[in-house]
Amino acid sequence: MSQHNPQAVMTQEMLEQFRMSFESNPVNRLAQDAVTRVSVHTAALNHEVATGTDHTFSVMLPSNEATAQEKSGRCWLFSGLNTFRTEAMKRLDVDKFELSQSYLMFWDKLEKASYFLESILSTLSEPTDGRLLMHLLSHPLQDGGQWDMFCALVAKYGVVPKTVMSETESSGNSAVMNAVITAKLREYAAELRRMAATGDEEDVLRSRKEMMMGVIFRMLAIHLGTPPVEFFWQWRDKGGTFHRDGTITPQEFFARYIGVDLENKVCLINCPTPDKPMNHLYTIGYLGNVIEAKGIRYLNTPIEVFKQAAIDMLVADRPVWFGCDVGKFEERDLGILDPSIYEYDLVYGEGFISDKAERILYGQSVMTHAMVLTGVDLDGDGHARKWRVENSWGDKLGDKGFMVMTDAWFDEYVYEVAVSRDYLPGDLASVLREEPTVLPPWDPMGALAAAR
Repeated sequence: MSQHNPQAVMTQEMLEQFRMSFESNPVNRLAQDAVTRVSVHTAALNHEVATGTDHTFSVMLPSNEATAQEKSGRCWLFSGLNTFRTEAMKRLDVDKFELSQSYLMFWDKLEKASYFLESILSTLSEPTDGRLLMHLLSHPLQDGGQWDMFCALVAKYGVVPKTVMSETESSGNSAVMNAVITAKLREYAAELRRMAATGDEEDVLRSRKEMMMGVIFRMLAIHLGTPPVEFFWQWRDKGGTFHRDGTITPQEFFARYIGVDLENKVCLINCPTPDKPMNHLYTIGYLGNVIEAKGIRYLNTPIEVFKQAAIDMLVADRPVWFGCDVGKFEERDLGILDPSIYEYDLVYGEGFISDKAERILYGQSVMTHAMVLTGVDLDGDGHARKWRVENSWGDKLGDKGFMVMTDAWFDEYVYEVAVSRDYLPGDLASVLREEPTVLPPWDPMGALAAAR
């Protein structure tokens, strides 16, 4: 600031008043004594909520062993594959089963790299320091994703059992791999823009892009292993009976042993901000992975519609992929998501009062993490009291990796659910056929699930 308003200056008198006000209140001193020794979440933990939360639900799908994404932001891939596990276990007649997350991770990274370079080719006239190019260059290869990006990968590449393509050091600890490939992609972006500036035609640029993608494939294969084109599949069911399917492709495996109709799924969002009217379809500019896929599609719905679709899915024994802001009012060790779990007002003398829309508009909350709804506790009128959540942070937290989410937390911090079209009100079917409104790449609804 070259000039300032004298009234804006924090004077010594003002600072002394702050100090005296703080020190004169014994509650402040007690809070200081506590929080300087332990986490504020330990000091603010609502004991009544923590001890009064149980893991009993009126509707509960069969449990699988918790998965672990380790030090990676692959929650959306883990959660998507975990919604498939129940059907695969039925068809294979096994008690335990897990699909390969590193297989889809490989293809997601490769497709994201291609998507990024295509975005660079489509923005050659944009200034280097412009907002759009700066956004594209910020995180071209991050781990995160969205439901439609997951579906695009499965539709193109299928899935494989985890035994066919297992975890590697980089799949579970992705930071270094992401950093080195990101550095290479930014170099390639600069090169393509230099080539265009010196007059190279589109066919020359695309030929060079293809060679670049060969390098990215090589880097990914070194870190993650080479994904199989086909594999030999045989197994024993839970009764001990041996089965052999022989050589099979990942696409054939998905069709035979999972068979979920991806086209029948729709991603609902609940974004109650004034710039996004309800019952409208939206997409995000420059967000995706598989270039030829339909891209991101969100149907913005009121919380009541949003929630009822999730309840109906669970009652029909169908797990629900969902996106949320997991870091808010989360007691990780106990596995509790509840806006009453921390009594910040008792510690700080003032709590937090922003509603969902204001938190979105002012950058306080966006979708950061994807998990799976596997149960719901309904009251006598069929309304949700709390929800059972399958996470991908291993089995040491909560109830062997499963969390409890209160319905109040659902209202405030759940942003997306992937449900079948069958569970939508009839008047929304026509909305799904409309052309979506394109939101800018930096819109809050463009946030990717990547919490670890």
